[in-house]
Amino acid sequence: MAAETYHHLSDLPDVIPIFPLAGALLLPRWSLPLNIFEPRYLNMVDDAMAGHRLIGMIQPTAQGGNPPDIADVGCVGRITAYSETDDGRYLISLTGICRFAVGRELDVMTPYRQVRAQWTPYADDLSSANPSELPNRERLKSSLQRYVANSRMEVDWQAVEAAALETLINALCAGCPFSDIERQALLEAPTVRDRALALMALLDMQVPGDDTSTLQ
Repeated sequence: MAAETYHHLSDLPDVIPIFPLAGALLLPRWSLPLNIFEPRYLNMVDDAMAGHRLIGMIQPTAQGGNPPDIADVGCVGRITAYSETDDGRYLISLTGICRFAVGRELDVMTPYRQVRAQWTPYADDLSSANPSELPNRERLKSSLQRYVANSRMEVDWQAVEAAALETLINALCAGCPFSDIERQALLEAPTVRDRALALMALLDMQVPGDDTSTLQ
């Protein structure tokens, strides 16, 4: 896995390119497929492939700005899959490495934006979560079952049982149709346990009359 390349915060660069994209959620040890077609982001991918292969995914906070304002926290990913299409698009996959706080945005000559990243608050992202510190899988399944019944979604329950718990948490955070604000809250949860608790709270909120406690 790409995360194994990065053992210390010093392995990460001080400056990274950013890709502001509403609705996209990249988390450490989770993959995000992207279809790149805008010239500035094609340029960004070219430069990343020629260098450290890292791109910071971050949410814009407003749609009207030019360029749009961005959230305070994003997640950097390494390009772990890359292909070109006949019509000039890039199909890439980013594997999440570590979250970052935006120190400041730089004045640059590149067509894409770059920021000075602050990694220190998220040093624990470089290590997998301890399963013993995560909420009970059955509690998460219970929230998901009620949510699915209310939303009429389809779920591969065999995959839910088989997946590592952190992988399952990441998959649900990225795959459920949460709002951009809710996705940002999941990203900014201090730990994977906190993210799981926030996830269950969001799932439970969608079920009418559900007052189930998520603190288990």
